[in-house]
Amino acid sequence: MWNQGDISGTPRRSAGKWKNATLQILPCTVSQLLSAPEISNDTFAVCDRELNQVSVVGVIRGLSPFKTNVQYSVDDMTGPPLNVKQWVNKEDCAAMADASPGTYVKVTGSLRNFKGQRYLMAMNIHCIEDMNEITSHMLEVVQAHMQLTGKVYDVNMNTSLPSLSGSYSSGHPKGLSTIQDQVFNAIRKSSDHDEGISFNDLKTQLHFLRMTDIRSSLTFLLNEGEVFCTIDEHHFKTTGYN
Repeated sequence: MWNQGDISGTPRRSAGKWKNATLQILPCTVSQLLSAPEISNDTFAVCDRELNQVSVVGVIRGLSPFKTNVQYSVDDMTGPPLNVKQWVNKEDCAAMADASPGTYVKVTGSLRNFKGQRYLMAMNIHCIEDMNEITSHMLEVVQAHMQLTGKVYDVNMNTSLPSLSGSYSSGHPKGLSTIQDQVFNAIRKSSDHDEGISFNDLKTQLHFLRMTDIRSSLTFLLNEGEVFCTIDEHHFKTTGYN
């Protein structure tokens, strides 16, 4: 299991800055990596921690072998598939024959950004034979982020339960799924403008999410009263959390 003791020594920078990365490998979902803010060139953060190396578990949807690298599309069903690149030599190519489409793998590596496209530079790709490894990884994701945020998550990474301190984070609605939370935060960032954010701008900011997920999350937030329309039915602001 993931070593929660790695967090205790995480130092903070000056106020308003991101916390230094001291975690060896942080278990994550694909959705978290695609939505992680980029705080500098090829430097990302999850739960206000700079990422060092991360691990994800998913199924290979496709692969493209080249002379010096193999590129994979890995899907864990939390968002769009994540592009994964691994540099290889001739011996490695033979060893990677088992990593074919439909195979579940655990990928460890570093998150990168090239011309606006995020991908995981893989240090290791491990083919999963025991499906319990998938469950184990998701539990490690939950445990790691509980320790980092002080919140209680379910296995779908929904913050629908009380936080470890017995209260919810101030200025934020309760019980949102990961995708609903991403949509809400994108709208909230523009709520200081009178017109709020347009649906087109929302799609642009959340380009890593499926259109159906954005629409369904927006419908949920409108029905719950967390978001309202402004100048027309295509502009939105948040209510009470600005």
